[in-house]
Amino acid sequence: MGLFGFLKKRRGRTVADLARSLEISEMELRTAQPSYRHFRIPKRAGGTRLITAPDDKTKTIQRRVLRRILGRLRAHPAAHGFERDRSIVSNALPHVDKDVVVRLDIKDFFPSTGDERVQAYLNKVGWNREAAQLLTHLCTFKGRLPQGAPTSPRLSNLVNFLLDARLSALAQHFEADYTRYADDMTFSFGLDQPGTIHALIRSVKNIVAEFGYQIHEDKKLHIRRLHSQQKVTGLVVNQKVQLPRKTRRWLRAVEHRTFMGSEASLTPRQLAGWISLRTMIEKQSRP
Repeated sequence: MGLFGFLKKRRGRTVADLARSLEISEMELRTAQPSYRHFRIPKRAGGTRLITAPDDKTKTIQRRVLRRILGRLRAHPAAHGFERDRSIVSNALPHVDKDVVVRLDIKDFFPSTGDERVQAYLNKVGWNREAAQLLTHLCTFKGRLPQGAPTSPRLSNLVNFLLDARLSALAQHFEADYTRYADDMTFSFGLDQPGTIHALIRSVKNIVAEFGYQIHEDKKLHIRRLHSQQKVTGLVVNQKVQLPRKTRRWLRAVEHRTFMGSEASLTPRQLAGWISLRTMIEKQSRP
């Protein structure tokens, strides 16, 4: 490698390198002005969630960034949301048949992930300052990850590699298991020791605060023991990973009514989606 190549490698990949990777001209990248629209969707647990969705041109660029830049990078093994070959099932499996399952929820997860952290991460993985700034400009909005951009889920995992590493080490210290699915963190314990559990929760709050996050207070802090239904990302984990009993019974009833030709509460496409979900859960949870 000549002197020029050595210096280029040391300084990091450039905007020209980025343009080649994305197959977009440097001029188009440098002049891109991402635009977004805002709307709200209902949350499953009540209330609404603000979605910040990019326009078509911005979305096209972001999808290229996702496939050609971010897709090649490695998230922490504890992160299961939005990751290839991982799912709500893989997120739930480590917590099966545990004495205690603790779930904590990060407040405003995407909006609390700031652009300075995104740029620092991109610098760390090899982009020079200018290229990292441009990538950050293309993937953030008003200083944060927009909930609605195709790049935000993957960036939230990549940027939080160290957070997941810290929480995994904390869990190991307390002889617990840890996984994260987006803003939903789960810890599980083989032994029910209240003092240990509450010490871990305090430590988790302190660690996530170092990364600019806050934990939802008591409303979304769940501590479930063996005598109660333990759920992780909507799946029951008391003895094995499966849909909740109420959901299983409802789905069987819908299947029966459909088979008998009676009116059902789901369209054929919706029913097929539920059956596919059930099949996926059964397949992925096998030993």
